Amino acid sequence: MTHPIRHGGNLREAARRYAIPFDDWLDLSTGINPRGLPVPPVPPDAWRRLPEDDDGLADCAARYYGAPFALPVAGSQAAIRALPALLRRATAGVAPLAYGEYAPAFARAGHAIATLDITRRDLPDTLDHVIVANPNNPTAEHISRETLLHWHAQLASHGGTLIVDEAFADVDPASSLASETAREGLIVLRSVGKFFGLAGIRAGFVLAAPSIVDALRDALGAWTVGGPARHAVMAAFADIDWQRETRERLQRDGTRLAALIAGHGFDVRATPLFAWTPTPGAKELQHALALRGIWTRLFDLPGMTPSLRIGLPGAEGDWARLSLALQEVCA
Repeated sequence: MTHPIRHGGNLREAARRYAIPFDDWLDLSTGINPRGLPVPPVPPDAWRRLPEDDDGLADCAARYYGAPFALPVAGSQAAIRALPALLRRATAGVAPLAYGEYAPAFARAGHAIATLDITRRDLPDTLDHVIVANPNNPTAEHISRETLLHWHAQLASHGGTLIVDEAFADVDPASSLASETAREGLIVLRSVGKFFGLAGIRAGFVLAAPSIVDALRDALGAWTVGGPARHAVMAAFADIDWQRETRERLQRDGTRLAALIAGHGFDVRATPLFAWTPTPGAKELQHALALRGIWTRLFDLPGMTPSLRIGLPGAEGDWARLSLALQEVCA
């Protein structure tokens, strides 16, 4: 039997479990920017007309990411599900604590799954494909461009593929491999959900060589991203001032969140969009915060130290609420 893959953002489930009204919660269970882009009004034609691939969205995305080619998809999730079937069936390496969709998607397509140690300089010869997030979700580990390109060279030498999920990379564009994606065997996934705070529109991009872009386009079919979403994404890519100010704010807020959690004695790793802490009491900490209407994401895998991922609060009142809850829980 296939077990459901758990994600953050399951706030209605938490509301039912703890009998706290939905609107009374502070949801910190995802790594989504809580102060997302204010999307301009949607033109009426975006609702009435079928989306058109030649509306400039792909070119706009390629310019924003600094990539040679870009394919719009219904969130990077759509690509994660479809890509494994397009690759030679082989052994795929995935970190033991990573985004939960990678391994099942490759297994469903007939690939063998192996554990990936993302701290290694050299990949084992037994791996043919590697899927890694940079920074990693949830552990916040960052892999250097040099190491990733070294991995790609190793994999490409025997027809393998490196897939890098850069869902949390917008705050630090210099770390991206987007500019290198004309190389065969290198695929970068990008999302507008996290940095721009537009997770609900389900839009993302695959940056890769034409052979992969064309094959994936054929596999996914027409109209993968709807008209209103295309309008929102192009507005997001065009707002340079908002992007600059948001990068600066998220850097400050990420540092602030890490300091707040570390101040209560926890070991913390952080990105500008979330903090992660491994602690034996992670399950109890999640429960205690939930009793106070604050929802976080628990990772409790066999053989690993339990851990908690905590997203950014938005308004100052939300920061104060989290701070007070941590004081009470850790007193």
